[in-house]
Amino acid sequence: MLSWLARKIAGSRPTAYLTHPDCALHDMGSHHPECPARLAAIQDQLIASGLWDHLWHVEPPLVTHEQLALVHPPRYVEALEQLSPAEGIVHLDPDTAINRHSLRAAQRAAGAVVRATELVVNREAANAFCAVRPPGHHAESKRAMGFCLFNNLGVGVAQALKMGIERVAVADFDVHHGNGTEELFHDNPRVMMVSIFQSPFYPYSGENALGPNMHNVPLKAGSRGDALREAVTTQWLPALNDFKPGMIFISAGFDAHRDDEMASMGLVEDDYAWITEQLMEVAANHAEGRIVSVLEGGYDLSALGRSAAAHVRVLAGLQ
Repeated sequence: MLSWLARKIAGSRPTAYLTHPDCALHDMGSHHPECPARLAAIQDQLIASGLWDHLWHVEPPLVTHEQLALVHPPRYVEALEQLSPAEGIVHLDPDTAINRHSLRAAQRAAGAVVRATELVVNREAANAFCAVRPPGHHAESKRAMGFCLFNNLGVGVAQALKMGIERVAVADFDVHHGNGTEELFHDNPRVMMVSIFQSPFYPYSGENALGPNMHNVPLKAGSRGDALREAVTTQWLPALNDFKPGMIFISAGFDAHRDDEMASMGLVEDDYAWITEQLMEVAANHAEGRIVSVLEGGYDLSALGRSAAAHVRVLAGLQ
C-alpha cells in the first residue's frame, strides 16, 4: 500500500488526464493491433470504474518543432512530413505506417507529454497520465519503428530537464524494450532508465545496456508477477533511490498482461497497480510526487482498459 506521504501528495492536487481525438485518427490498417480502439477501451473502463470524474481532463496542444528538436533532428521531422500521404497508407517499416492524420496525431501525442510535464513541474497537477497514440518508446532520434514516430516520453524528459529538473528517471514496464528511449539518453548523466521486458523479443535489444545509467532487466517468456516484483525490488528500487530523481516518467505498456496475445508474459492488473505504487513511493520520497505516465503498448482491448484503470487509480490516490 502507498505510504502516508505518497497518499498525501497524490491527494493534494489532481491527476491530469491528457488525450485528444486527433490521436484516434492515426490508423495503420483494419488489422493492425495498434488501433484507434485502444484509447476508447481505456476511456470506457475509466468511466465504468468510476474514475473518469475524478480526473482533471486537459486538452493537449500540438508539439512545436522546437520541442521536438530537443530529441529529434529537424531533418528527421522534415522527412516524416514529406512522407505523410494525402491519402492511403505509407509504410515506414513492416510494422509502422502512416496515413494523412498520423503526423498530427504524433504531434498531439508528444504535445500531451510536454503539457503534462509543464503541469506537474509547475505543481498544477500531482501527476499525469497521457492516453495517446501513436506510442513512442521505440522511436530513436532519427528512426521511426515499432509503431512509433516521435519518442513522446523522450520529448517530455527533455522538457523537464530544460525546466530545471536536475535528475529525471524513466521507468519502462512495456513488454518490449524501450530501445528508442535508451538511444536518446544512454550518455546523459542527468537521466536514468529502469526497464523490464520480455527477452528475447522485439526489438531484440536491451540485454547489453548502452550506458551505466541504463538498468535493464530482461525477463523470460512466461514470467509472471513474482518475477516482476523481484526485478523491481532488487534492481529498480535500489537504483532509483540511489539516483534520487527529481521527476519520474513512466513508459506504461500493458502488453505484458497474460491476456495479451502479442507477447508471452503473465502479468495481471494487480501487478500494474503494485508497480505504480512502488514508483509513487520513490516519487514521494525524492521528487515531491512528480510523475508523468505515457501510454505505450497494450493490444488486448479488455486487458488494456482494466490495466490502465488500475494504474490510473493508484496515480489518483483512489485505491
